[in-house]
Amino acid sequence: MTTTKTILRSDELSCPTCVDNIESNLNNTEGVSAAKVHFNTGRIEVEHDPETVSDENLVKIIAKSGYEARVSQF
Repeated sequence: MTTTKTILRSDELSCPTCVDNIESNLNNTEGVSAAKVHFNTGRIEVEHDPETVSDENLVKIIAKSGYEARVSQF
């Protein structure tokens, strides 16, 4: 299994509950080994197997959580 780290950004985080909701949904996804959401910056760091879950899938999982996000270079 190859693991890569993808950085995403969201401008829609309005409360700490958002953090728990997104982290929980990402961490319960097959192929995701760790997810961390930084409330103050909107930065979402995800360590995942890109063959199991793609960057596009990560964006969709966050959307299903109720938030819009995009892949970021940093």
